[in-house]
Amino acid sequence: MSRTSSITSRTTALFTVPAALLLALMPSMASAYPHPGRVTGSVITHDPTMLRTSSGQYLLYATGGGISSKTSTDRTAFSAGGDAFSARPSWWRNYSSVPEAWAPDISYHGGRYLMYYSVSTFGSNTSAIGLATSSTGRPGSWSDRGIVYTSGSASDYNAIDPNLFVDSDGKWWLSFGSWWSGIKMIQLDPFTGKQLSGNGTRYSLASRPTGTKAVEAPFIVKRNGYYYLFASYDTCCNGTGSTYKVKVGRATRVTGPYYDRNGVSMMNNGGTPVLESHGSVIGPGGQSIMNDVDGDLIVYHYYDGNANGTPELGINLLNWSSGWPVAH
Repeated sequence: MSRTSSITSRTTALFTVPAALLLALMPSMASAYPHPGRVTGSVITHDPTMLRTSSGQYLLYATGGGISSKTSTDRTAFSAGGDAFSARPSWWRNYSSVPEAWAPDISYHGGRYLMYYSVSTFGSNTSAIGLATSSTGRPGSWSDRGIVYTSGSASDYNAIDPNLFVDSDGKWWLSFGSWWSGIKMIQLDPFTGKQLSGNGTRYSLASRPTGTKAVEAPFIVKRNGYYYLFASYDTCCNGTGSTYKVKVGRATRVTGPYYDRNGVSMMNNGGTPVLESHGSVIGPGGQSIMNDVDGDLIVYHYYDGNANGTPELGINLLNWSSGWPVAH
């Protein structure tokens, strides 16, 4: 595809740059951040998660409706699809008066597609994370498997924005969280997709103990012996007034502690910037990471300053040569 070929050529060249030099070239000002790669068609989105099927088709799900969907054959032109659910699960009404779910996370394990997702209302932590499965991943094919984890008004955390991470040792972990005391993690049972009965610990991965509590949308990957925690910081969903940005830290254990490039703990406001507002690209965040044939992608939404703050789909490749992800 046209976008892939142009970005791949840039990325290939960058991989020849010494790691120390590339680290020095990490963005230090807004103008240094890359623009999103070219996408066309149905591009309005929030909180995208995407995978590539064995047939080469891209499946993307995002916040909205009964989880909205898009498809693409080339990662450039996207077409709108139907809702993930043919009918909204009845338990949603206990967490939201609006039949809408947020921030899905899709993956493929053990011959089936899994989708973790959130049900809540804006600004509330009376929330739930649900699980659905499908044999095809197609809209309308998902079967709801019920509630995985919840939070309530007395909780110091918010059970939304889930992300499944399956480690090389076969252990399953679910990170989640938004505002309040930050990003949390529980261990899952690979057979049920729900919390492992033998481990009731709720781990803490990232927080902002001073100032704003705005950290959410975790996503974890493992590269070169480190676990990397991506998260969205500051304020989403305010059009051109959004201050969202993506930061990252890394750890030697999946449960942390995670530190940024300067050695600051992510439990104490740490985080190395990966994407920030620049030019007409405002408030990038709600990110997921996807490994594709040409490398790792960061898939996210941003608000287009040239289109009155319309939320649009952003896709960039990531380069890991410095030991830290750099968007290109």
